Amino acid sequence: MTKPFRLSLALAACLVAATAPAVAQSLELGPNGLRVAPDTRRGPDYDYDYDRPPPRRGPPGISERQAARIARSEGMREIDDVFRQRRTIRVEGADRRGDDMTVIIDGRTGDVIDVR
Repeated sequence: MTKPFRLSLALAACLVAATAPAVAQSLELGPNGLRVAPDTRRGPDYDYDYDRPPPRRGPPGISERQAARIARSEGMREIDDVFRQRRTIRVEGADRRGDDMTVIIDGRTGDVIDVR
């Protein structure tokens, strides 16, 4: 009974010893002190750069907030609604006299297409 137990224990020890290099990490001693070196064997995306902002989600081009700022620069004082259409953004509101006003902006570049 002890012989099979010893055999299974020896087999388990061999398996643990075989997997140890796969999970090992290396340490580097540099001018900033001791740090864990990234494992470059796992691919280019393994070592994520946390100082870089995350990739932008959503439609490309300017945001609705930027479109509202552009409309304010065209004379709009009150903004009622901002609509994103295919390639344009329409900002509806009123000017300083209270008259209705619509500013149509290119959604990719931010150029003003029309002011009504």
